[in-house]
Amino acid sequence: MGNCAGRSDFEWVYTDQPHTQRRKEMLAKYPAIKALMRPDPNLKWVVLGLVLAQLLACWLVRDLAWRWLLFWAYAFGGCVNHSLTLAIHDISHNTAFGTGYASRNRWFAVFANLPVGVPYAASFKKYHVDHHRYLGGDGLDVDVPTRLEGWLFCTPARKLLWLALQPFFYSLRPLCVHPKAITRMEVLNTLVQLAVDLTIFALWGTKPVAYLLASSLLGLGLHPISGHFVAEHYMFSRGHETYSYYGPLNWITFNVGYHVEHHDFPSIPGCNLPLVRKIAPEYYDHLPQHHSWMKVLWDFVFEDSLGPYARVKRVCKLARDGL
Repeated sequence: MGNCAGRSDFEWVYTDQPHTQRRKEMLAKYPAIKALMRPDPNLKWVVLGLVLAQLLACWLVRDLAWRWLLFWAYAFGGCVNHSLTLAIHDISHNTAFGTGYASRNRWFAVFANLPVGVPYAASFKKYHVDHHRYLGGDGLDVDVPTRLEGWLFCTPARKLLWLALQPFFYSLRPLCVHPKAITRMEVLNTLVQLAVDLTIFALWGTKPVAYLLASSLLGLGLHPISGHFVAEHYMFSRGHETYSYYGPLNWITFNVGYHVEHHDFPSIPGCNLPLVRKIAPEYYDHLPQHHSWMKVLWDFVFEDSLGPYARVKRVCKLARDGL
């Protein structure tokens, strides 16, 4: 497997995350940005189309050979399901119906969750709030790998395995780092998901259910779109903890690549994030940025300086006070 090289710890900092101050400065300088904080009128229709596309695919693969089922799960279903998880990300910021309709947004996220095959939307929202509020916060931001991940996945072969197993680490890490009580919405999310999975199984058998699960596992694992997991916050340039990607895959990922812009203004839907950069280019154009998620994955695997430890961490007040 090779010998471990590169970092042996996270990049610890003793300053607040940069996005809060940037937001204040930018709103003072460009009050027009506030007008971008409105629901995305097309989001619900795009999500509906993606969900229906996967239901149609379930019908089409019901008699397909397993090798072709797995091929289409990676090539097509993986793209769709990964896109739906990023729609859920956008919806978690109430961008489908607006902040005045929180319940509608929550249930629409459950609807977007259906092709993913496993309940995800409610738990994601519960933890994603902390990712924005306590970016890099020790014991709070579950987007940051654990010390075990940093220690173990430190060679090219192991890092490649770690990338392939991303769905499992993202699912299990919150239970180890920052466990929270199960919410009513999570229970409902689970019940709805199980009901739909069982309905698909009763109508068309095992293969459509396997197709949906494979689409999620393969699409969120070692897949070109999964480059965003690494591109967003892994430290490619020292002193920078959030990075934007300005490439073509933003077209099918709800502009999640505009990640610095997103952390500056979480309430702005993905469709409007390019406008933030257009209004205030001096805040973004000089920052380190990515243009290929495939290159991000390649560099992550083969550069000694990159790995699960290549993340900025800080001790946030909540963790320090034990609250």
